[in-house]
Amino acid sequence: MSSISKTAGIVIIGNEVLSGKTQDTNSYFLCTELRALGVEVCRVSVIPDEIELIGKEVVSFSRAFDLVFTTGGVGPTHDDVTMAGIAHGFGVKVIRHPELERRLRQRHGANINEARLRMAEVPEGAELLGEGSLYSSVVKMRNVYIFPGIPKILHERFAAVKESFREAPFHLRVVYVKEGEGTLASILNELLARYPKLLLGSYPVIDNPEYKVKVTLESKDAEYCRQAFSTLLSALPKGAIHRIEES
Repeated sequence: MSSISKTAGIVIIGNEVLSGKTQDTNSYFLCTELRALGVEVCRVSVIPDEIELIGKEVVSFSRAFDLVFTTGGVGPTHDDVTMAGIAHGFGVKVIRHPELERRLRQRHGANINEARLRMAEVPEGAELLGEGSLYSSVVKMRNVYIFPGIPKILHERFAAVKESFREAPFHLRVVYVKEGEGTLASILNELLARYPKLLLGSYPVIDNPEYKVKVTLESKDAEYCRQAFSTLLSALPKGAIHRIEES
């Protein structure tokens, strides 16, 4: 079997998400991208714009997972307190990153002000990753990658650093089954007993006339996944398979 995946945690920061004013799409984006890179996302947390809570949550995630991604609370306004929260959690000061300050001054010229200069604030000891403009760099504090909440900017910045997270890929097999979970339960239990390292998922589908359950099998070992899938297909009742997918 392949080595254990790198683990990741995602912290979504923003009162607007918790109040329903903004729909979070960033966690879905990051989960999808990281899975494709072979990284296992273990937890997603959504928290308000509170310095103490941000610090506590991010440091907890930093200790628990190999990689941590935060989104939101990065900007020039009063509720943009992510940098301060992360600095507080790690017990360091907030400073102006000289390269970020240089870019801001170059961008705004005579229109630079204290509010705009807040965009250069980072926890002391943070690194700046990625090349290019102000909007394509990522601030990294230890194993924490700090992203803005605006999806377009998040996507651009993630693209600039994503290859550094790449691991051995997950191999995925999917079978869409016409039988319900009541029929499948014993078959899936036996499959997992035989292949205990398999990542096995069973997802019932309502009101679909073609199939009732989507079953997924995943492993970083391609042959292990293939053998488990073959075993499952042979164990299913005759005529139960709607279609299969392999990737």
